[in-house]
Parts: sequence; C-alpha cells; structure tokens
Amino acid sequence: MKTLYLDCGMGAAGDMLTAALLELLPDPDAFVAELNALGIPGVAFIREPSTKCGITGTHMAVKVNGAEEDVSSEHHHDHEHSHDHEHEHAHEHPHDHSHEHEGGHTHHHSGMHDIAQIVAGLHLPEPVRQDVLAVYDLIAQAESRAHGVPVKEIHFHEVGTMDAVADITAVCLLMHRIRPEQVVVSPIHVGSGHVHCAHGILPVPAPATADILRGIPIYGGGVKGELCTPTGAALLKHFATDFGPMPVMRTSAIGYGMGKKDFTAANCVRALLGETESQTDLVCELSCNVDDMTAEAMGFAADRFFEAGALEVYTVPVGMKKSRPGTLICVICREQDREAMAEVMLRHTTTIGVRESLCRRYVLDRSIQTLETPYGPVRRKDSRGYGVVRSKYEFEDLARIAKEQNLSLAEVQALIEDR
Repeated sequence: MKTLYLDCGMGAAGDMLTAALLELLPDPDAFVAELNALGIPGVAFIREPSTKCGITGTHMAVKVNGAEEDVSSEHHHDHEHSHDHEHEHAHEHPHDHSHEHEGGHTHHHSGMHDIAQIVAGLHLPEPVRQDVLAVYDLIAQAESRAHGVPVKEIHFHEVGTMDAVADITAVCLLMHRIRPEQVVVSPIHVGSGHVHCAHGILPVPAPATADILRGIPIYGGGVKGELCTPTGAALLKHFATDFGPMPVMRTSAIGYGMGKKDFTAANCVRALLGETESQTDLVCELSCNVDDMTAEAMGFAADRFFEAGALEVYTVPVGMKKSRPGTLICVICREQDREAMAEVMLRHTTTIGVRESLCRRYVLDRSIQTLETPYGPVRRKDSRGYGVVRSKYEFEDLARIAKEQNLSLAEVQALIEDR
C-alpha cells in the first residue's frame, strides 16, 4: 500500500509540510512554478536549500507582495512562533474588519467568507479546493471555541491570510499529486512554555492548536516554544488516516522540510513515502441502484467519484422492481471519505438513497518499476504478499509501443519479456 509517513518530532507547520512533501516529487522546481501560477494574490513561492544539524533539506519561503512575513512584527499582534513560520492566527472583530496600527497604516482582516472567495478564484482541481476549505474550517472552528465567539466573527490578518492560504493550498495540492493510500503521522511534539499574542501570554500548545489536536497523540518535551501551529495541526488532522509509530515499509523517497529557527535538534518535518508490508485495512463500500441513467451519465459520475478520491468504481447490471433492468453503482473509498463520497453519489446520480457497508480489505504490497527497453520506458506494476507474486505491464505503455511499431499488444509484451 502506498504510504506516507510524517515524522513530527519537531512539530509541524504549513511551510515545513510543504517543503517536506515537495522533496518527494521528481521535479520540485516544476511544482513550485505550478504553485506560482495558481493566482494567489500577491504571493510568490521560493524554494530554498536549508541545513539543520548537518541534514540538508528544503525551506519554502512564501513572500507576500515581495516580502516574507515577519511573525515578530507588531502587524501580527506580537504573536511569537518558535518555528518562525506560521501566521494564520485569528482574532474576533465582530463589527470592523480593519484597524489602524501605530504609524497610521491600516490592515484589513479576512473572515471565512473572504477565504472562500480567495480559494474560489484559484486555478485548482475541485477536490483540492474542498480540502483547502476543510482545513480552514478546522482552524476557524477551533479559534471560535477557544475565544468563545461565532465562526463568522473570526477574522484573519490580511498578510497572514495570504501566507496561510499559500501554505494550506500548497500542502493540499501536493497531497493530491502524491496520492498516498494512507497517511500515518507520528505523535506530535507541540513544544512547551508560553507564547505571546494579542490575547496575552498563553500556554503551549496555544488554545486553538490544542483544540484541533484533541484525540491525537501529542507530547511536550524540553524544547521551549510553539512547535506545532494551528495550520500544521489542521493539515495533519485533515489528511492523517492514522497516528502512531512508523509502519514497516520500503521507502522510495524521503523529504526534509525545514523551519527557520535553529534548535539542538534538527528543526524539520520528515516525510517518507513508500510501500507498506501486506496488511488489512478498512474501506467503505457505497452503493445505489438506478434505472434511469444513460451510460454516458454513469461514466461522468464515475469520473467525479475518482476525482473525489474513490479507490474503485464499478457497475453491475441488475433486475429491479417491476422487472425493470437497472444498474448497481458501487464505489469503494477510505472510511474517512464516506460522507463526502455519499454526497458526490447523491449529486451525480439519480438515486434517492445510498447504502453503506464497512469492509476489511486484504491488500498486496504494490510497487512500480520502470524498465528501459529498445522501444522506450515501460512501467511494470509488481504486487506481492501472502505468498503471491504477480506483475503487470502498464497498458498505456504497451499500447504506445504497439501503435508505434504496428504490433499487437501480445507481441509487444512477448518482445519485452524476451529481451
């Protein structure tokens, strides 16, 4: 199973997660160019090399209107962060969305409605857009509970808003690109001591961060300062399928996302991508019966299911009441995605009800090898486990060679196997 493990032994923040995941890609510079083309107002992503305790990794600098945010600035309400990288702290402003700082200049604050408008204007796949809004909703709900005000009265500092939108969007797009089947997160080091903010001196983890991390294994330790920020906590909570030690896995890529500040321990998030050993997991099967959809409409719905993260989609011809021919539509998805997938099924099919079943799935370890042949590269999918070993060549690669060489698929496969 394709597994992403996130080692948060020095906490987590949006920019550190972005940098760690970025290092897993084969062409990180191309992805940074893609981020800069999203259209986040005034934002520029810059990938920078960074070394902590002898470990080389990446720091992701986010500049807003040409300047990287200084979290110690009074413009951010003197909200200190030990990582020097998180800026999305919220404040309650029930009547006025702007205020004047010393020096006579005015800064505006954005609420969830404004965030939704910003995200709606970005060039993003719809599932990524929904992930971004879901992460922001976790932060807003936590701030609301921490400060005792309605979500609609929670507002984010203008510059901090754009920086946080950039971090959250980048991580969500990276997760969409990497597409892990499971995300395991280590117990999270939150730091210790106190943090200064507009509300006064608060304990670490800050109230909003602590609220987001309810039910998640966390610990303090000897490092003084805020190691896990609200954005980092919300991203981890949204994407994690499990929290615990690193599973047995064969790693294929490792990424180090660095914070700015130096500690006695390497200030980084480490991401490991690979294949876990044979195991079982829980999946959800959603199904419905329809008798009034065309094949084209069902194909369109199937595309929407896969875009929303379905593991598998299939249809079965069935007989329905009054002997009408119909179709059983089945969607297999991760357990945590079942409610969102049910919404997609209700929206894009003609059914008026959806059935749900939880299933235990036995899976083989899967990996992809790229073979160099006289006809070009050919990918081979290898599966093994439970005493079973099998391989299958990627159809698109075989089809490409067959067309180019005027051969049948069987002939192409025989040529590759005989080489």
